[in-house]
Amino acid sequence: MRRRPRAEVAPGERVLASAPSPEGAVTGTRVALYLPGARIPWEQVYAADWDAEAGVLTVSEMGEWGSPRPVHRVPLEDPARLLQLLRERVTASLLLQRPFPGGRVVARRSAAGEIAWFVDFDDGVDPARAADDAQRALAAARLEVGGS
Repeated sequence: MRRRPRAEVAPGERVLASAPSPEGAVTGTRVALYLPGARIPWEQVYAADWDAEAGVLTVSEMGEWGSPRPVHRVPLEDPARLLQLLRERVTASLLLQRPFPGGRVVARRSAAGEIAWFVDFDDGVDPARAADDAQRALAAARLEVGGS
């Protein structure tokens, strides 16, 4: 029987899936993804990609406008359950995604039920030029979700 890698998680969180890495365990709970040196709430995961040939998981965070998007690359062994949990939790956090000229408005729900709003501009788009469209899209999306 294969032993689960040792993982440190926040008090009150329970490990649902994990995979060993030379850098330390990569672990998922109901609330967050734990990478070596980083805790990322599911609603903050922008994208995740599994390179089966290289055995590397790449996770990018939503980040903040004007700053480079944080990206984490971690080699993993036996990641099947963790990858399934990652897909499930990120998908479950997506509440709404609405396009506008130059980008999209995204609403993500945390495990606690709070809504996080993001404006994601397309590559090459000047946010200053798309700001009015983004604000209109955000206002309409907030109304659609219930004024949150």
